Amino acid sequence: MTHTNPALRRHERREQLIVLALLAPALAVVTALLAVPLAWLAVQSVTADGALTLEHYRRFLTEDIYWRSFLLTFRIALTVTVLAVLLGYPVAYAAATLPRRWSVVVLGLVILPFWTSVLVRAYAWMVLLQRRGLVNGMLQGLGLTDQPIALINNEFGTVLATLHILLPFMVLPLYATMQRIPRDLMLAGASLGGCPLHVFRRVFLPLSMPGVVAGTVLVFVLALGFYITPELLGGGRTFMVSMLVSRNVELYNQWGAASAIGVVLLVCVAALFWLASRVVPLERIMGAR
Repeated sequence: MTHTNPALRRHERREQLIVLALLAPALAVVTALLAVPLAWLAVQSVTADGALTLEHYRRFLTEDIYWRSFLLTFRIALTVTVLAVLLGYPVAYAAATLPRRWSVVVLGLVILPFWTSVLVRAYAWMVLLQRRGLVNGMLQGLGLTDQPIALINNEFGTVLATLHILLPFMVLPLYATMQRIPRDLMLAGASLGGCPLHVFRRVFLPLSMPGVVAGTVLVFVLALGFYITPELLGGGRTFMVSMLVSRNVELYNQWGAASAIGVVLLVCVAALFWLASRVVPLERIMGAR
């Protein structure tokens, strides 16, 4: 039977204290900015006039506006995510396979929209898609339509503007994953007689799936919480969860109801991360490694 050296134990305790001291500022920030607000949100969702109650959750289960808003939000988020995968994958593939000079150009074009705020981009889409906007003018000028088409104040305009804003969040995780795929595997597949399409389908696509999952989760979660874009492009007709929270606080001063909605949405997002982690480890989802 061996005994641990007391000096070694003291050294290990000293190292642990040093690590805790280094982590203390980060833990304090996380506690102040994340844990405390979440705890306050949970308490607000089950209290009314200082008493415990489940009335806010009962309203969520019984009033149609809550269900319709959640279903619309998830439908728009899912639509945006699917379109982001379909559009973002070729862009990321081009950036990962082109020569470095052209790859930098592609990535630069992807990152360029980050230089402009979300609000400005939403207003830009309003200018482009309005009844007398550039898009309707071009369609009528080409003779494709006889009168302006309703492209905003509906779900279409919301999806289009949200997709434009969130597309980089799909491309970048995909590109990070594709960059780590050894090119020797593609050459080996080609040397064994596989055509480019077959090699891509059997080798490259499976290896890029962690990036697809990471981008999908990231875009879907961000789309669930969008507020400015649906507010402006939806014209009050695309009533998403974020707008429901805003109305409860600003118009009705119902902090409890708004908190209950936030808690339900938080649970949905946590469940989404849990399901995604069953396919790809969470650290790969967050870092696309």
